[in-house]
Amino acid sequence: MTTTLDGSAPPARTYDVGASDEIAERSRLVVTLGTGGDAVTVGVFRFRDRLYAYENVCAHQGGPACQGRIVSRVRERLDAEQRSLGLVFDDAEMHIVCPWHGFEYDVTTGRHPGRPDYALRPVTVAEEGGRIRVTV
Repeated sequence: MTTTLDGSAPPARTYDVGASDEIAERSRLVVTLGTGGDAVTVGVFRFRDRLYAYENVCAHQGGPACQGRIVSRVRERLDAEQRSLGLVFDDAEMHIVCPWHGFEYDVTTGRHPGRPDYALRPVTVAEEGGRIRVTV
């Protein structure tokens, strides 16, 4: 991120990134905003009819997390004695999987499910009049 001469961050800017119908349920739009050293790539996701947006930088090692697979969370089913009954997909949670090393993030929080100290940087997103806008 660039800074101004006094060391502060430049003012936030809002971008129109597309029409609302460009992002179907459980899908995404990845866009690069700005130019040169000020450019930032953002992933915008729709899950349960809400939008979530994150900077496209994996907290693990800087990979393009928002461009990875979109999957339902995998859970292990257990019986009364805590023995495994196998794995199942849980459609109540949607994850993005970074293509570099497989780090997963919950799309509604941006956090890794097992390591909440690892999280994607959230970006403000709004939907108005059939358009999607992000502020960075």
